[in-house]
Amino acid sequence: MIDRSRILVIAATDREADCFRGVGLRVMVSGVGRTNAAVATTLAVAGRDDPPLVISAGIAGSLPAGANTPKIGSLVIGTVACYAEEGLMTADGFTSIAEMGFPLAAFADGNSLAADPGLLEAVQGVLPGVTTGRIATVATCSGTDELAGLIAARTGAIAEAMEGAAVLHAARLLGARAVELRSISNRTGDRDQQDWRLPEAFAALKSAAAALSAI
Repeated sequence: MIDRSRILVIAATDREADCFRGVGLRVMVSGVGRTNAAVATTLAVAGRDDPPLVISAGIAGSLPAGANTPKIGSLVIGTVACYAEEGLMTADGFTSIAEMGFPLAAFADGNSLAADPGLLEAVQGVLPGVTTGRIATVATCSGTDELAGLIAARTGAIAEAMEGAAVLHAARLLGARAVELRSISNRTGDRDQQDWRLPEAFAALKSAAAALSAI
């Protein structure tokens, strides 16, 4: 059973965080990107005997995943957060940092970090039918079809954002449980074809917040 009072939502921006305010959930704004996300998570968790249940939340772009590509305005719960860029790129392709012999953490699977099973189950329980899948964490968003295809193939992810893996990583190192929750605001790929629909994405986050507040 999840104690709602222990939930902490970490969002990159005020606008994303606003979707979770006013419903009894604690919210923290980290700033955009992996470094900000890791620092914010560390500040929230370090030294606490009863660490929060961390949800990395915000908007994301859908990656080309065929029939599994999430629709704009839909929610995605991350089963796995995957660092998309840690490694080596050569003419022969991409080698992950783990494959190079430098594992990210003892609990990592290559460049991937699994969501906490219990917290994942709890979030799924209040958001039945919501899409689940791998979410890539990128430093450079996919603004061309070529890059979007590469990130999707490299990670097996159905969406990309800029913080999730760092939040899960820092939380796990400090003994906290974490999961990633995203709403799809746009497609990735060629910039002029991305079809941004922010109002729909923020409405989806607000619906998720209302559901989480009922835990």
